[in-house]
Amino acid sequence: MFAPLQALADWLTYGVFRIAPQTLLASAVNFFIFDTTKIFVLLAVIIFAVSLIRSFLPAEKVRKILARKRVYVGNILASLLGIVTPFCSCSAIPLFLGFVEAGVPLGVTFSFLVASPMINEVALVMLLGLFGWSIALIYIGSGLVIAVVSGIAIGKLKPEKLVEPFVFEHTLSASYEGVTMTWRDRRQYALRYTADILKKVWLYVLIGVGVGAWIHGYVPMDFLARYAGPGKWYAVPLAVLIGIPLYSNAAGVIPLVSALTEKGVAMGTTLAFMMSVTALSLPEFMILKKVMKPKLILIFAGIVGIGIIFIGYLFNAIL
Repeated sequence: MFAPLQALADWLTYGVFRIAPQTLLASAVNFFIFDTTKIFVLLAVIIFAVSLIRSFLPAEKVRKILARKRVYVGNILASLLGIVTPFCSCSAIPLFLGFVEAGVPLGVTFSFLVASPMINEVALVMLLGLFGWSIALIYIGSGLVIAVVSGIAIGKLKPEKLVEPFVFEHTLSASYEGVTMTWRDRRQYALRYTADILKKVWLYVLIGVGVGAWIHGYVPMDFLARYAGPGKWYAVPLAVLIGIPLYSNAAGVIPLVSALTEKGVAMGTTLAFMMSVTALSLPEFMILKKVMKPKLILIFAGIVGIGIIFIGYLFNAIL
């Protein structure tokens, strides 16, 4: 399917830019052109398809659905909805307030907060393009498990007292007035949303693929494996700690993950790194501090972090 894109990368690298084959520069440039074009093609196609699905699931309808579900069922459904209704960290506070006001249990809300940034259409597209279906499905499955278990665990702790009091001052009935959209409206919405996402992530894609291309072309094959290979017990927790303060999204981190894996870093370690960057974002914690007490944020980060570390070790053992 991607053979024409590889042919384009070869033509530009060796025909237009006239870079000598079998050199480090040629390897890096060819990697950059091929991965960049492949990622943008996949993003445009799949985000458009996901956007059509999302047109049936506005935020108000999501809150209404989750408010009616029991614990456990609500956690699972919230995690699944997080895949097709992703929010960035800047949406954390209105999202959290809206869910609580609609009567959604806090544990269910946290399942959505974990799944929404961690598992989204950008992550799916880029993992599919760089690693194939098996790794993409592994990532989605493990992310869902972390989101569900984390939400259930936090819900069991009865964290209401760790939320700022003003959050509970106004409880809504979670009413939702459906808005009828024609298929033309949905297509236009999907086109606008796809263009908006591409505008937001194109720089992340270029930076991420650029760093990955440099690693691909210039970093020795055994250099990273020596410090973060499958046999290094400390690699997974270290990757999680490194990922927390980084501010990026899937578009920026997944190409880097691809290059690290190619150079010998264990797959579980790279998955743990990517999960920590997207699900344990330090900027998101700073935003959530306005509605949660620090103890709840630490509990949230600790439970999710332990889950990510477990997944990292598990996949290092089986992949």
